[in-house]
This record gives sequence, structure tokens and C-alpha cells, in this order.
Amino acid sequence: MNKQATFLALLLSIANLYAQENKAFTKLFQETKPLEIQLSYSNKELRRDTNDSIFIKVDMKYKEASEWKSLPVKLRARGNFRRSKCYFPPVKMKIKKSDANETLFEGNKKLKLVLPCLLEKNMNDNIEQELLSYRLFEKISPYHFKTRKVKVTMIEDKGNKTKEHQLDGFLIEDDKLVAKRFQGNVFERYIHPLAMDAESSVKNAFFQFMIGNTDFSVAYQHNGKLLYVDKKIIPLPYDFDMAGLVDPSYASVNTNLGINSVRERIYRGFKRDEDILESVREHFLRIKNNLVAEVESTKDDFDMESEYESTISFLNSFYEVLEDDVAFKKDILDRLRTR
Repeated sequence: MNKQATFLALLLSIANLYAQENKAFTKLFQETKPLEIQLSYSNKELRRDTNDSIFIKVDMKYKEASEWKSLPVKLRARGNFRRSKCYFPPVKMKIKKSDANETLFEGNKKLKLVLPCLLEKNMNDNIEQELLSYRLFEKISPYHFKTRKVKVTMIEDKGNKTKEHQLDGFLIEDDKLVAKRFQGNVFERYIHPLAMDAESSVKNAFFQFMIGNTDFSVAYQHNGKLLYVDKKIIPLPYDFDMAGLVDPSYASVNTNLGINSVRERIYRGFKRDEDILESVREHFLRIKNNLVAEVESTKDDFDMESEYESTISFLNSFYEVLEDDVAFKKDILDRLRTR
């Protein structure tokens, strides 16, 4: 086989691998281009009248191939803190299988829609930063939620009048789809973190430290799910709005951990074999350029340059710890939890 034929065979092989991987995602999450959607409902009603079993019905419009289409969906507010504190609470969305068939949303029965919390100058930048957290974790672990950025025209029903908002947001796939991708299941009961897969757990702990997040518990599945794949229990993190990388105005810090700001990092991972910790450290060092490039690729998506600069600076400060043996020992190895 000549060099040209070999090169073409290699390209074909790569294309086939990409196609097979892409098939693991529903059509909605196969593209990264922002999806335009329109929603109309009352925020007051969403907060007041919905719960785990009560939803409101709305028609969601979405733009596909320059054409606006309509899909009936059910919505409820989610998230205890943001539900009470935010102007726009995050949303849980349910879609009937028969309505989703042969549409962009086929295969998605449940979705999460993350919206800006408050009406403030950097609200869309905070969305960009939280979405970035998901995209960074995609490069760290194969076990992750897929996301899709959305440009939302929100027609807020305010009784006798309406108010229009232009918002950035993103959709998150359901955890059952993540499990299905790996021929596994969602694991829904308490288990001690040390019974979870060691490598995946340490990757998750490094990631949470990287973005400056302490608002999670893998044991009690607070802002995280568990997967059971190949006889291993794997943490699957989500909800990063309280992280230092995002640093929203409404962030609350757990001072019991000895920190006074979400921009202060503290390692929350459990004690593991040092070989695993060093292996994960090397993994993060190998992918540094990829993570930095991911942040740099979003620079034009920020409304405020200062928010972008804060984001890239915070990521770089994580690598200052990882690249320095003394700092790594002080901030991670000496912080390993035993209970």
C-alpha cells in the first residue's frame, strides 16, 4: 500500500471512529452550535406551583435549519437554593416520547435547562463559565454529561403584561442516557466514596479542586450522580454554579472548611494510593494545553473581558499548584480526607 493510500485509510478509520462515537449521543447533543429556543411562562408560577410531580405545560419553539418548530414540553423548577434565590430558577424539562419522535429532541425524555440566576450585567458570563466547567470535565473523564448551549428568548408572563429577556443558557442530558452510553446503570443509593472507582474518584476530586467547587457530596449524591459500569461505581458531577471558576454574586461559601471565598480552593478528595494520585496528576498535566485551549476558544462568547480574564487566570492558578511539588503536597497530599 502506497503512502497516499495509507493516509486515506487512516483518515477513513478516524472518520469511522468519530461517527461511531457520535452515534452514542442523541441528535440534540451531536452539535455544539448554540440552539435558538423560545419559551413563555410565569417565573412566579414555576417557583410557586411546581414540584417533583407537578409541572406546567408550555410550547417550546426551537430553530432548526432556519425554520422555527414547536414542541410541547412540561417544566418544573429545580434546585433548592437557586429556586428560592434566583430570578430565573433552573428548569427540569420532560418531553413525551411520541412528541419527540422524528424531531431534534428524539431520544430525550428528560433534560435540565440552566438559565442565568439573576438579572445582572455578568449573568450570561456566569452561564458561560458554568458551561465551561462541563466542557472541561469532558476532556478529563469519558464519564460526563453532554451539554448544548442555547440562546433563549424568554417571554415572561407577568399577569396583564409580558416582559422579554434575551438569555444564554444550556441543556444537560439525562443521567440515564450517560449510563446507556456505557451499557451501565444509574446507581441510586448511599455508598462510601472509598468504595467507588479509585481513578474516577480522584479525577473528580482534582476537577472539583480545579474549578474551586466545594458544593458537592459524592457519598450523598449532592450535585452529582453515580454510574455503575463494568462493576465499577463512578461519580458523575453536575451543578457547578457555586464554583470559584464561576464566582457568581450570590455564591455562598462553606466557612466550616476554613475558606472565606469560593475563589479559595480546598481539596475534598479521600486518601488513595499515592500511585493513583500521581497518575491523575500526570493526566491533568498532559491535558493542560487542551483545557487552556477550551477556555481560550470561548473568549469571544464573554460579554465582559474581565470575566474571561478571571476564568483563564483561575485555571492557570490550579496548574501552579500541580506543577510545583511543594504546593502539590501542601494543597492536595496533606489535605487527603480519611472520613
